[in-house]
Amino acid sequence: MSQPVVLVTGASSGIGESTAIKLAAQGAIAYGAARHVDKMQKLADLGIHVLHLDVTDDDSARSTIDQILEEQGRIDILINNAGYGSYGAVEDVPIEEARHQLDVNVLGVARLTKLVLPSMRYQRSGKIINIASMGGKMWTPFGAYYHATKYALEGFSDALRLEVEPFGIKVVVIEPGAIESNWSNIALDNLRKTSGNGPYAEAVAQQIKKLGSLYSHNPLLTKSVTLGRKIGRVALSAKPRTRYLTGLGAKPAVFLAKVLPNRVFDKLSRRFM
Repeated sequence: MSQPVVLVTGASSGIGESTAIKLAAQGAIAYGAARHVDKMQKLADLGIHVLHLDVTDDDSARSTIDQILEEQGRIDILINNAGYGSYGAVEDVPIEEARHQLDVNVLGVARLTKLVLPSMRYQRSGKIINIASMGGKMWTPFGAYYHATKYALEGFSDALRLEVEPFGIKVVVIEPGAIESNWSNIALDNLRKTSGNGPYAEAVAQQIKKLGSLYSHNPLLTKSVTLGRKIGRVALSAKPRTRYLTGLGAKPAVFLAKVLPNRVFDKLSRRFM
């Protein structure tokens, strides 16, 4: 199709913004959606349709999909990018925050997916691209709830792929490594606020120092623009793979988590992450 209709969630910054820009430049009819519409003027200036969307709200999700279908008559590609990292010791993180992490990172994907599937089944084509993480294949201290959501997204995507393939719908998982984005600031702020004091304080201080060093002005970090270009290419590919593990550290970290005994990888994760 010459002008596929694409919806990118979490498009107010970082990977989502870059992906929407790439797809629009390639001729797609691009919609960028996020909670903070005021931060998407750059997208609007480039001719990208900007929508308010809270992926945790059923009415907001339904309104977003209905508007695109009313305006375009179809949605060819859904890119589920909205998400965040909530770090803190399992003992310290309130269940309400854990529930919200699950709602954004997993159930938010499910909400949008359920809403686009009827039209994709009708047209017997479509792509659903879920932005997971290398964190869905390996683990780090104080990231239990974040890793739980990304592991869940991996399994969700695999099962979904089996269900929708007969209708011509493709499901793709993108697993980024360390990316230059605001993700680390949010994760570290949550970690400091949640577990910066108390029994885990010493280990948390070390974690903040290590992750802060990794994500602060590190020229080796994969640029969100670079990842956005890659996601754009995958979105427009006629025969995409089921998974793309990409970005700084992703392939070696996942490889080590797979081949090393758990106790050995635990030591590496504590030391370097």
